Parts: sequence; structure tokens; C-alpha cells
Amino acid sequence: MRLPSSIFVSVSLFTAETTAALYLSSTYRSAGDQIWQGLTLLFTLVPSVLVQLTLTFIHRDLSRDRPLILLLHILQLGPIVRCLEAFCIYGSVGCVEEPYVSITRKKQMPRGGQSEEVERQVGQAEGKLFTHRAAFARTSVIQAFLGSAPQLTLQLYICVLQRGVSIGRGTLMVISLLSIVYGALRCNILAIKIKYDDYEVDIRPTAYLCIFLWRSFEIATRVVVLVLFSSVLQFWVLPVVFLNFLVFFLYPWILFWQSHSPFPENIEKTLTRVGTTIVLCLLTFLYAGINMFCWSAVQVKLNDPDLINKSQNWYRMAVYYMLRFVENASLLLLWYIYKTDVYQFICAPLLVLQLLVAYAVAIFFMLVFYQFCHPCRRLFSSSMTQGLWDCPSLLCLVCGSASPQSGPVGKAVLEPSAPNEQNQETASDSTGDIPNDTTYDVLNDTIFDIPNDEVIGTGGLNGDVGHCVSCDA
Repeated sequence: MRLPSSIFVSVSLFTAETTAALYLSSTYRSAGDQIWQGLTLLFTLVPSVLVQLTLTFIHRDLSRDRPLILLLHILQLGPIVRCLEAFCIYGSVGCVEEPYVSITRKKQMPRGGQSEEVERQVGQAEGKLFTHRAAFARTSVIQAFLGSAPQLTLQLYICVLQRGVSIGRGTLMVISLLSIVYGALRCNILAIKIKYDDYEVDIRPTAYLCIFLWRSFEIATRVVVLVLFSSVLQFWVLPVVFLNFLVFFLYPWILFWQSHSPFPENIEKTLTRVGTTIVLCLLTFLYAGINMFCWSAVQVKLNDPDLINKSQNWYRMAVYYMLRFVENASLLLLWYIYKTDVYQFICAPLLVLQLLVAYAVAIFFMLVFYQFCHPCRRLFSSSMTQGLWDCPSLLCLVCGSASPQSGPVGKAVLEPSAPNEQNQETASDSTGDIPNDTTYDVLNDTIFDIPNDEVIGTGGLNGDVGHCVSCDA
């Protein structure tokens, strides 16, 4: 059983960022900057409350007699308690005989065109650890893009206005950037394990390194561009941010309405239609928040039973990065035209060039990851370079001179199916039963983390076979 290190990292980033934000808000209060104090506290407490609600919802504490745990969540100490509980479960493994045994079946990565299926038994304690890992994977994404990203943007904006970086502000900015990158990394790992749920996925350190560098350059560049633009055109930044957010928020709903699919009813049995709508709105709200700063590896698809699009769409990714690069370049150009005396000691052309090169470096590491370091690249129906090379052919569909035979080709490029279609069709069926008090519903299995190395099937000693899903980044 793996050490729950991902839980420790999530709690450490959450605690460090909250502590640094509270200290920095106290310094703003001492200096009389009530606006900066209020915004700093807002971007700290709102995601903290959402994290507590997420942990409470996933562990179903409201339906269980656990008043002490609920009190600690109200005091915003829920993540620390959950972390201690997870390590206690990990330490107790092997000390007590497991009353329940689950059998998981996973395929190994094909070698020589063949893929072997491996079975292993998993006890109830490992199923409980899965619950904690999945919960903290969700909270890491929420904390990163609904708290850390706005916090980093705010503090960098204050640094530009005050022409200096204090120790407290610099510390909070570094922690916030690490939190955002970690949340984006979890999105990438989640996307891999959702799409290839039937396979035993082994993510190597080189893959983690590529994702870390890719996300670091992408997010840092995006934040700096937004801050520079907002420092010279304060009122115009609001329409830019609102338009970006609105497009990504409405995009999944537009696709859902065009599909003419029935309204999702299988998210949570206890939820009413209004409650289901609220949950879906929160999901698309988070999806929009992620795409504001970086590419969301997990694509929301409301007409899918799992709410996640399992196909690999190179075209959509290429369009996103091309449009984002053009947008960043346009915002930097406007900043260069309207820059004030605040930047008189900065070489503006060099700064613009550095930011554009940094974003290009992020794209380079993304290409390296998908081409060489992706753990499931052997299952790709086509390589990423081939998929991106085929993307310009879609432009021919706009031309009136396109041949009639180009229709099927365009459709194939627009929706390239991931390899092994049978595995994708059965992926939603692999989130089956879970040991007794770690029961899950579809929402808990799909929104933020679908582990792939661990089982959540129930089986007693009678040898019933369950389905597996795993998680540990």
C-alpha cells in the first residue's frame, strides 16, 4: 500500500497558504490598507469554506453521528484532521485482519501488441484510504483555482502598485504558485486515470517533471500578463476576465443543449433537480476557473453519465493554446502602448519577449510530455504531432471549395477517439461497489479524481469480484 503522500502535500500547501495569508492580512491592517486586507481574507476564507464542505460531503458526515468532526470542519481544521485519520489508517494496515476483501483486475500496458490482466486483493483499509485520497484530490483543485490563483494575482498586483515585494507577500506568492501548479498537476493525473481506467498506469518521475515545468511556465506567464494589463487598464480588465470566464462557463452547457440529452439524474440520489443543477453549476464554475489560468486536462461533458469527456481531442487543445497565445500577446501589446511611469526602470520590449518565450516554453514541455513521457502513449490512436498536424485540415471545411469526401475526414479529426474504444465505453462502469463505509456515488467517482491503482470494489470472503479505480499522485 502506498504512503498517502499526496494527502500530506495537499494539507501542507493548504495550511501554509492560510497561515501566510492571515499574517499578511494583519500587516495590511497595521498599515491601514483595509481594501487589501479584505481581499486577502476573502481569497483565503472562501476556498477554505468550500474545502470543508467538500470533505464533509464526500465523507457523508452529515448522515453520521460525528459531531466532533463537524465542529472541527466549522473551525476550518477539517483537512488536518482528515490527514491524521488517513495516516492512522495507513499505520494500522496489517495489525487487524481485514473483514472484507476485494479483487481488482487491471490490464498492463501492452508490450509487443499484447496486454495481460493482473488480479490482486485489496482490503477495507485501502478502500478507506482511497476515500481520503479522492477527497483531497478534489480539495487541491478547489484550493488552487478558486483561492490560490486569485490570491497570487492580487498580491502581484499590489507589488506592482507599491513597487516592492515584502517578505510576507513574497512568501504567500510562492506558496500560492506552488498550490496552483500542484492543482493543475492533479488535473493531468486525473485525466490520464479517467481515460485509461482499465489499465494499470505507472507515472514516472520524468512525467511529473514535465507536467510541473509545463504548468509552472503556463500559469506564471498568464498571471503576469493579467497583472500587467490590469495595472494600466484597470477598467478594461473586468470585461476581459468576465468574457473569458463566461465563455468557459457556458461552453459545457451549450454542448449539452445541442446534444438534446436528458437532464442528468444520476449524480446523487438524495439531490433534487434544483440540487443537481446547483452541483452542475459549481462544477462548470470550477471548470471555468481552471481554464482562466491554464488548460484543463479534464474536460466537462454534461451529457456523459460520468460528466467527463474521455476522448482525447488534440484539436480542442490546439485551438485553446493558439487563442490563448494570441490573447496574451494582445494584452501585452496594449500594456506596452499604455504603460505608465511605474515601468520606467523596466525594459518593456525585453519583458514582452520574455513572457512570450516563457509561454512558448510551456507549450514545448507540454509537447514533450504527450510525445515522450505520457504513461499511456502506447494506447494513442495517433501521436500528438500527427493529431496537431491534422488540425489545419479542418480549416478546409470552411472553404467552399472543399470536396464532398472531406466530410468524414473532418469529423475524424474533430473527434479523434482514444485508443481501445471498448475500454473507454466501460470506463464509466468500472466505478462499481465500494467497501461498506466508503460507499460512493457517481459524483464522487468522477468530478475530480478517479484513482487507478486502488480498488473500491466490495467483495466479501466469498470471492465476489468488484471493480477497481485507483489514485495516488
